[in-house]
Amino acid sequence: MTDLHTNPLFHRLRSAERILVAGAGGGFDVYAGLPIALSLRHQGKEVHLANLTFSATEGLPLDAWLAPDVAVIGPDTAPHQTYFPERSLARWLATHGHPDTVHALSRVGVQPLRAAYRALIERYDIDAVVLVDGGTDILMRGDESGLGTPEEDMTSVAAVHGIEGPERLVVSVGFGVDAYHGVSHGLVLENIAALETDGAYLGAFSVSRATREGALFLDAVAHAQATTPDHPSIVNGSIAAAVRGGFGDVQFTARTRGSELFINPLMSICFVFELEGIARRCLYLDRIEHTHLIRQVSSEIAAFRDEVVRQRPPRRIPH
Repeated sequence: MTDLHTNPLFHRLRSAERILVAGAGGGFDVYAGLPIALSLRHQGKEVHLANLTFSATEGLPLDAWLAPDVAVIGPDTAPHQTYFPERSLARWLATHGHPDTVHALSRVGVQPLRAAYRALIERYDIDAVVLVDGGTDILMRGDESGLGTPEEDMTSVAAVHGIEGPERLVVSVGFGVDAYHGVSHGLVLENIAALETDGAYLGAFSVSRATREGALFLDAVAHAQATTPDHPSIVNGSIAAAVRGGFGDVQFTARTRGSELFINPLMSICFVFELEGIARRCLYLDRIEHTHLIRQVSSEIAAFRDEVVRQRPPRRIPH
């Protein structure tokens, strides 16, 4: 047991020396893990960054690849590409004097993604992996009325679940942002309660702009929005708006024009879990285990959903 004043995530990582912080769901998810990564670096830990990428990495030169499906991205990688979250983060890190490598993991199925994670773990002698989801769909077990966009998140969970050795944790930040994709956050709370019952929920903490890491996160998100003006991250923009104290329909990108946002303080909370518990509660994880392509993951989830006799209906939060 830990003391109440102890941060649950950093307590679990207290003995880890080399930590991999990875965006689980693709896009700009690695940014959601930036406050954690920076805090670990400020504690003297060796931290490596990775992200399941949506970027066009296929044309990168051979010397950019650490292993199959793992590209090493720096500030000067593929300057002709406009959408490249991993490179945008590498450039921001460089301007702030931090190690500026961000690893891009190919958007593939469980088996090749696991091999990619193994390559990273072996190359850097990683003793802890923290998967970060910008949103809450990583907490969906499969029988809910809406799953959000679970393919990438659960492929990441399944891939890391099959690797023994390192401490394996999951952080979900951005409570509420997945409502646009049909996630019932009443069911999210029910799932968190079930994970607590299982002993897999480790607690929560907020990203505050009053902290060094919170202020740097805001700066990094602003930098990413400036470097990717045509496709800024709605998830991280929402989290950043919440960290700044925004509330309600706070519009920060034309991508959400016509939608009513509900920015609120819950979006800045990091919920921490043991990865094993999330993997154990996922009802279809065994079905995606042998996939090699992300479209196979999508097909397996769709087939599972067709077999669900009774989906759990949305649950209203009565407050």
